[in-house]
This record gives sequence, C-alpha cells and structure tokens, in this order.
Amino acid sequence: MAGSENHHTLERPKFETPLKLLVVRAPYYKDIADNLLTGASQEIEAAGGKWDLVDVPGALEVPTAIGIAERMKEYDGYVALGCVIRGETTHYETVCNDSSRGITLLGLQGLCIGNGILTVENLQQAQVRADPKDQNKGGGAAAAALHLIALARQWGNERKGVGFTAGLDTLK
Repeated sequence: MAGSENHHTLERPKFETPLKLLVVRAPYYKDIADNLLTGASQEIEAAGGKWDLVDVPGALEVPTAIGIAERMKEYDGYVALGCVIRGETTHYETVCNDSSRGITLLGLQGLCIGNGILTVENLQQAQVRADPKDQNKGGGAAAAALHLIALARQWGNERKGVGFTAGLDTLK
C-alpha cells in the first residue's frame, strides 16, 4: 500500500531573494485539481514565494503552457498539476507518457519544474494523493520545484568549458 511506507522529506529550502512560480493546472477532475492546488500553494507560500495560476484543458497541454511561459514571462520555476485516471482505452498511457515526457524534456533544458500530475487507477487513489492532509502530492510537486530553484540559484551562472568557443579577439 502506497500510504504505509515512511518517506524521507528534504527540509524546505530558504531563499534570500523573492521567488515567483507559475502553477499550471489541468482541472479536468476539478475537485482533485483544487486539492492539488491547495497543497502546492501552501508549500510555495511557506517558502515565502508568490505564484500565478493558469488553467489548461488537460495534462497534455501542461508542458506546452510551461514552455510558452518560459519564453514569454519571468518565473523562477513551475508546478504542473493535474490528474489522469485509467479508463477503458489506451489513451491513458498516451496522456501519462507524453505529459511526463514533455515535462522531463523541459526540465532537462534547465527549467525548474515539480511534476504533480497524478496518474492513477481510480478516483479513490486520486483523492488520497491529492488531499493536502493525506499524501499532499500538490505540496510535494511544489517542494520539488522549490528544491530545483534553490539548486539553480546555488550554482548560479557557473559554466563548464565544453567544446569549442571562439575567442572574441579572433573576431577582430
């Protein structure tokens, strides 16, 4: 049973300068999405952060919205929220895999994203995972984004010299 194990939780990071996150929510299952948002917003605010919210039609649109926001707005990080419940067709696998893959690819490009898109077998599993007083996966997704933001700020603009870089003096 998923709720019976003990899990280690990292201490909430502390920030010296303000941070702002975008929460991208797919409210297809509105009650579940609302609970995820409650947990996420509480975690962000507990870290002293501010957040904006945008709703998209479904989980497949979450990575696209994050990608658009990254190009057009100034956010330190992102929280992806939604729920996919297994149905009678293979559409479940497509939505789960492609939304997760999109978020992962954005993360590998350097975006700080906490993935709180639930992928469950039934509504009861979703309710337990979304409940801020139970598994609080929305809060966990926000915490993941906060930890990635803290890591990015810790490393700053450090860059390793990899490959060929033309010197400015050779361009004269």
